[in-house]
Amino acid sequence: MQDSLITLQQALREFAAERDWAQFHTPKNLAAALTVEAAELLEVFQWLPSGEKDTLNPAQYQAAEHEMADVLCYLLMAADRLQIDLFAVTQEKIRINALKYPVARFAGKSDKYDQPGQPDS
Repeated sequence: MQDSLITLQQALREFAAERDWAQFHTPKNLAAALTVEAAELLEVFQWLPSGEKDTLNPAQYQAAEHEMADVLCYLLMAADRLQIDLFAVTQEKIRINALKYPVARFAGKSDKYDQPGQPDS
C-alpha cells in the first residue's frame, strides 16, 4: 500500500512538472483545492437519502469515483509537498483514535470522545 501511495505521488509530481504547475502547488493552494474537490464529492450525494452504492445511478457513481480520485490526488500532492508519510501518519492516527474511542465505551455510539454522553463503565 505504501509503495502504491509513493507511486501515485511520483506520477502526480511528474504530471505537474511537465506542465510547470509545481509553482502553484503550495500547501495552502493544495489544501484549498482539496476542500473544493471534497465539496464536489458531497454534491454528488446532495439530496440522496443515504448515498449508498445501490442508490446511485451510473452517472452519480462515476462522478463519485472521479471526485474521490481528485480528493486523493490533492491530498497526496499536499503530503508530498510537506514531506508527510501519509501511510505512517494514518497508522498513527488509527492508534490515537483507538485510545480516544475504546470499543467498550463507544461501540454503536456516535458520541464524540470529549462530549458528555454515557458515563464510563
